[in-house]
Amino acid sequence: MLRVQFARLDALPDTLGSEGEPLVVMPFTNAVLAKRSAAQLARRADAPGTILCIQDAEEKGFIHVANTAFRRCVSPQFAYVAQDAFAGRRWLAHALEALAKKDGALLGFNDGKWGGALAAFGLVRSDWGRLNYGGDLFFPEYKRHYADVELTLIAMQQRRYRYSPDAILIEVDWKKEGSSVDQADRLLYYRRGQNAYDRKVTDPGLRRLFK
Repeated sequence: MLRVQFARLDALPDTLGSEGEPLVVMPFTNAVLAKRSAAQLARRADAPGTILCIQDAEEKGFIHVANTAFRRCVSPQFAYVAQDAFAGRRWLAHALEALAKKDGALLGFNDGKWGGALAAFGLVRSDWGRLNYGGDLFFPEYKRHYADVELTLIAMQQRRYRYSPDAILIEVDWKKEGSSVDQADRLLYYRRGQNAYDRKVTDPGLRRLFK
C-alpha cells in the first residue's frame, strides 16, 4: 500500500520519494477530492512507494507543480495523477510491470478514453524523463493541457511508450465532455509542432495523431 503524504508547493523538501520506490504526485486545488482519491489509489496500488498530494494554492498550474516535484524526485519511477483520479485494482503494480518491459520509458494508464494512445495519467522512468526538457518532466511553458501529448509523442518516436489495459486510472470529471482546453496551451502545442517539438518527434504520422 502506498504511503499518503500532503504538502504545500511552497514548502516542498529538497528531495522527494526514495531511491528504491516509485513516487506518485497529485497536484490539487480541492483538498476534499484529493484526500478521497489518494486514499483509494493507495489502497489499490499493490506496490510500495509514496503518493504525494501537493496543494497548488496559488494556482500555478498542473504542469508547474509536476515539474517542481519531478526536479526533486529521487525515485526511479514518477507517476503524475490528478485529484479526481479513480484506480482499478493493482493499477500501479500493473503499470510498473508493463513499464519495465523492453526498456519502456513512459506508460499511459488505461483512462477509459484514449485507448492507450495518450498518457493523460502516466508513469515515467525518471532517468529518461530528465533528458527531454533539461530536467523538467513536461515542457514548462504549458500550464494545463497538451504537455502530456507532447511527452507521449516523444516516447512513441523512440518506441519506448508502453501501455497495459490492466493499469486502470480514470479521471472522474462529470463535466469533462463539456469543458474546453486551455487555448494558450493549444496554440503553443501547434506552434511547437511546426519544428517537430524541437526535432524530438520527426515522424509526421505521430504529429498528426492529436489535434
